[in-house]
Amino acid sequence: MEKLSNPQRTIEVIKKYEFCFQKKFGQNFLIDGHVLDKIIAGAGVTKDDMVLEIGPGIGTMTQYLAEAAGKVVAVEIDRNLLPILQETLSDYDNVKVIHADVLSLDLEKLVQEENGGRPIKVVANLPYYITTPIIMALFEQHVPLANVTVMVQKEVAARMKSGPGSKDYGALSLAVQYYAEPYIVANVPCNCFMPRPNVDSAVIRLTRYEEPPVQVKDEKMLFKIIRASFNQRRKTLQNGLNNSSELNFTKDQIAAAIAAAGFSPSVRGEALTLEQFARLTDILLNA
Repeated sequence: MEKLSNPQRTIEVIKKYEFCFQKKFGQNFLIDGHVLDKIIAGAGVTKDDMVLEIGPGIGTMTQYLAEAAGKVVAVEIDRNLLPILQETLSDYDNVKVIHADVLSLDLEKLVQEENGGRPIKVVANLPYYITTPIIMALFEQHVPLANVTVMVQKEVAARMKSGPGSKDYGALSLAVQYYAEPYIVANVPCNCFMPRPNVDSAVIRLTRYEEPPVQVKDEKMLFKIIRASFNQRRKTLQNGLNNSSELNFTKDQIAAAIAAAGFSPSVRGEALTLEQFARLTDILLNA
C-alpha cells in the first residue's frame, strides 16, 4: 500500500471517505516523508518500544511508527476517522486504535495493560489549542515515559525551551523543564501540512528526568507559585503572589519570603530560575 506521506494518496483517502476537516479538533495532516523520518529518528523509536500516538488522523505518522516500533497504540478522538484508520493501517498487525479523548484516559492503566508498566514513548502531531494540557497531563499523572516527541506551534516549542529573562520564558518553560529536558528536533514549515496551518511548527523532544533537577517539599505548591508569578507578567513577583486566588499567604509572609530568598521587592517572576522558585516555595511553606 502506498504511504499517506504522498499527498496524492492523502487526497484520495479524504475524497473516498468524504472526510471534512474539523476545526474544533485542530486537524492538519502531515504530508512530508522527510519530516516523518526526522520525528521517528528524533524520538529514537526502536522495535523494543511501545509508542503512544495521540491524534493519528488518517494514519500518516502511524504507518511510519508501526514500521519502526514494536507496538503502537493510537488514541483518536474523531469517530469519523475510525473507518479510515481501519483501511490505512490494515497492513500493520502491531497497531491498536482506541477511540477516546486522551485527557479522559487512565494513561497509567493503559501503559500497565499494553506495555507491562514499562516506560513508553509518546509521539504526536498535537492540535495547537490542546498542546499544553496534554503534555502536562502526561507528566503530572506520572505516566511511565521515556520521552515525548511532539509537533507543536513553533513559538510553543520556543517557550518550552527558553530560560530566565527571555520573552518566551514563562510557566510552561518551568513546568516542562521540571519534568524533562527539551530538545528541538526540527522546524517544520506550514507547507508540510494539509490543510496548511497559518503558523510554522516545530518538533520538540522532551526526555523525561528520572528525578526532577530540583528538590521541593511540595510540587503542587511550586506550580501554584510559578503560575501566580506569570499571571500578570508586568507585575512584580510580590504583587503576582499577593493577587493569586490559589495562594493563602499574607502580604507580610510573601514579602519576608522574597527577602529571605535574597531578592529585591521589585523582582519579577521571569527573573527566577527553577531552582530559585523551588527555594522560594520551601521558604513560604515554612512561613
